[in-house]
Amino acid sequence: MEEQSWLFTIGGITFDGTVVIMTVLTCLLVFAIVYFCSRNLQMKPKGKQNVLEYIIDFVRGIVSDNVQKKEVAQYHLLAFTFFMFILVSNLLGLVIKITILPDDVTLWKSPTADPLVTLTLALTAIVLSNYYGIRKQGIKNYFVNSFMKPTAILLPIKLIEEFTNVLTLGLRLYGNIFAGEVLLSLIANLGASSPTKFILALPLEVIWQTFSLFIGAVQAFIFVTLMMVYISHKVETEEH
Repeated sequence: MEEQSWLFTIGGITFDGTVVIMTVLTCLLVFAIVYFCSRNLQMKPKGKQNVLEYIIDFVRGIVSDNVQKKEVAQYHLLAFTFFMFILVSNLLGLVIKITILPDDVTLWKSPTADPLVTLTLALTAIVLSNYYGIRKQGIKNYFVNSFMKPTAILLPIKLIEEFTNVLTLGLRLYGNIFAGEVLLSLIANLGASSPTKFILALPLEVIWQTFSLFIGAVQAFIFVTLMMVYISHKVETEEH
């Protein structure tokens, strides 16, 4: 059965209430995780502080692999914010499933299982990459370095590339997370159909949920890595 989101209308505009709630919840969870792990910081980290510092160092590694060393601090917080939001969003839909019968309206799913959310994240990343390029090089040098080199003939292709980067970045994330949640739902429905099938479905659910945790983390890593690649292309071309 096809799942439906909870919709509501304000001023004639229809909103996806499920996505809105889950996006707000994701923001609150990211804030809560960072707040909780950063309380009572010590010179010799342990426990929750170790977890936070590991994530910070991991994201710093992604940034330093793609931009000049002197600019790592400038983009580190941006990359950390994107990574935490996408990671928590990807994992949120694996925890539980809340639906209202008989219309099967779902009230709980990963925000990144919605294409509008992932495309918005991708568009934000591409817009920011262009913004940083303009800020560093000025509009004229940015345009020449980004779209007119090595030859002006490539201008149409490079403009189209900006559009395709948004699509590939957003739809890759959406496709992986959405497919994972669909398969989890199918396995759950299989297990609910009969006691015999439940015995078969239980280990399948555990295996796929574990795999989905891995995929969720990998997709957050891929998204932030590509975002930093796009930013590095925009801010470093002046030296070519």
